[in-house]
Amino acid sequence: MSKEEQINELQEILKEDSENYRARRELALILLDYGYPKEAVQHILYLLSKIPEDEELYYNLGIAYEKLKLFEDAKDAYIKAVNLSDNNIDALYNLGLVYFELKDYENSIDCFNKVIETDSEDSNSYFNLGLCYFKTEKYDEALDNFQKTIAINDEDIYAHFYAGNIYFQRDNLDFAKDEFNRVIELSPDYSWAYYNLACIAYREEDYQEVSDCLDKTLELNPKDESAYINYAKFLTKMEMYSEAKTIMDEAVQNCQNAGQLSYYAAQIAKAEGNSEDYVKYLNDAITNKDTLSMDIYKVMAELEKFKDSNAV
Repeated sequence: MSKEEQINELQEILKEDSENYRARRELALILLDYGYPKEAVQHILYLLSKIPEDEELYYNLGIAYEKLKLFEDAKDAYIKAVNLSDNNIDALYNLGLVYFELKDYENSIDCFNKVIETDSEDSNSYFNLGLCYFKTEKYDEALDNFQKTIAINDEDIYAHFYAGNIYFQRDNLDFAKDEFNRVIELSPDYSWAYYNLACIAYREEDYQEVSDCLDKTLELNPKDESAYINYAKFLTKMEMYSEAKTIMDEAVQNCQNAGQLSYYAAQIAKAEGNSEDYVKYLNDAITNKDTLSMDIYKVMAELEKFKDSNAV
């Protein structure tokens, strides 16, 4: 039976008997599973008006609100589910996720620690603890929890990635490379791992590796503006101006912020001493003013200053 047929059958049952709670509960869950959280909420709220102490209904209400990105409502629903039953670990875990979305990291940490008290091998809770500490810049605690995640589940690419970032921040470059290479081993299309390896290679002055990793980054993610910009800066430093401008032209073509990217291209032309391209790219930046991250008048003033200084 297709999902449409299931939904229609249950709706017909409810037309005949609106008090059929079993059918309404089943319908709410099917709607939730098949991507109709708003409709599911209506049925769950009706059921709660009749069965107000049902923890599973509150749990599923939380899921529905979470899917709708109504995180405050989801929080209230999960709290109710948790209060109605100390054993609803799923509700407690989801509550931690919602607190994280609300940037209430202290309560999020409390939820995940309580989950771990019940299941000390829950790698997802350790990972989310790591994220909470990472967001609050408590990097020792973050790294400890990412390492615990990896100890339980060595195939968690995100734990490896965040651990790599912390190692990189601390100049532990060999450890950082190990983590990012493990990410690539597990997920060869993870472009940000290549980007971070390029940053490490730049710090180690391995310029061929920088180029190779940035090429791979852009192959996998041709809309990565940071990769384009840093690639162009690297090429400019190496006085490879033509290649740098080619990279920025690709960025303008592939990315949304054409104004800002054109301004970066203008600075490359200026460094090269190419007045014609410098003026061209500044005019392009002004034309695409809506995607400039800097004051348009400063760009216009820069252009006018250059024209005045080069007037015959």
